[in-house]
Amino acid sequence: MKNPVVSLAGVALLLAACSRPTPPEEPVRAVKVMTVGTSAYSPSHEYAGEVRAKVESRLGFRVGGKLIKRQAEVGQHVQAGQVLAQLDPQDYRLAAEAGRAQVAAAATSRDLAAADFKRYQALKDQNFISGAELERREAALKAAQAQLEQARSQSAVQGNQAGYAMLTADVSGVVTAVDVETGQVVAAGAPVVRIAADGVRDVVFSVPEDKVAAMKVGAPVSIRAWAQSVTLPGRVREVAASSDPVTRTYPVKASIDAKSPPPLGATVSVVPDAGTAMSAAVIKLPTSALRQQGQATTVWVLDTPSMTVRPQAIQVAAADGNDVVVASGLQPGMQVVSAGVHVLSPGQKVTIYQSKVPVAQVAPAQAAPIVIATPVGAAPAASAAGAK
Repeated sequence: MKNPVVSLAGVALLLAACSRPTPPEEPVRAVKVMTVGTSAYSPSHEYAGEVRAKVESRLGFRVGGKLIKRQAEVGQHVQAGQVLAQLDPQDYRLAAEAGRAQVAAAATSRDLAAADFKRYQALKDQNFISGAELERREAALKAAQAQLEQARSQSAVQGNQAGYAMLTADVSGVVTAVDVETGQVVAAGAPVVRIAADGVRDVVFSVPEDKVAAMKVGAPVSIRAWAQSVTLPGRVREVAASSDPVTRTYPVKASIDAKSPPPLGATVSVVPDAGTAMSAAVIKLPTSALRQQGQATTVWVLDTPSMTVRPQAIQVAAADGNDVVVASGLQPGMQVVSAGVHVLSPGQKVTIYQSKVPVAQVAPAQAAPIVIATPVGAAPAASAAGAK
């Protein structure tokens, strides 16, 4: 007969083997913390801009025709009055000749009417004709004179059109673009050449809608060329009254106050003067302290008495380099975890990380042992010396 004590002990062992093991305690993590405080913050923004001429003209022919010659090239410096392009002038020359012929015909008609009026006036003085007949001859003379003036005006217009077949520069400057090529038929008024006039240079940059109110005409700015390490002073010259329909930003022009501005088309960065921006005391946190939880941005706040962490939702107002400006959610004096935020859970116990920098100890130098190669089977030299 089996011993009942042994049977009970066996059942207890089986129950103990089937029960779930006790879960290990969660390790206490060491975290870096920082005390929330306020610091001065002067918002400064940097914009990318392009150097352009203050005056840029788009020149085109005042008449249409086929382009037979183009002297202007991109990047070329031209003087006022220099020929840039030419149209085929043959049709306009023929029209000018036709105008001159019409002037000659109208002059002949006027001279004939003047002779008739003079002859009829003599007859009126002798009472051979009535006054009404003389008035008709006078009216014919005036009509002939008007036709002559009209023909002269038309001839002058046609002569000008022949001159319009040659495009000349209105101002001295640099050719920034050429929109047509030789052999192309150009319509009247179509842009052919763009010229950036010599003189003052502007920087054109775009400002978003929430920042355009800070841009005032005459406000100082700092301009730095990307290809150079020189910072040039400038002033806001013009702020657009309406936004760009595509980018929804406001173009701003700033004049460069320098004798040798960057070249046309150069890319520069524009920074408004920090003195114009008002500084304020704000709370700033490093980006490493932020944690995204759903649609909210949170941080871990340390509860010092219990040494546990809890999530705290915050509102981010702006970015300042590697820091963010907190609009709400924190108060000065709170302790926030600044590193390791992605491995924590609500209510978890933590310890404050203490930096441990071990002091390097340099051991005294020891003489390196001398190893002498010996043939296989032979006794080492040190052993042989000891045997002696």
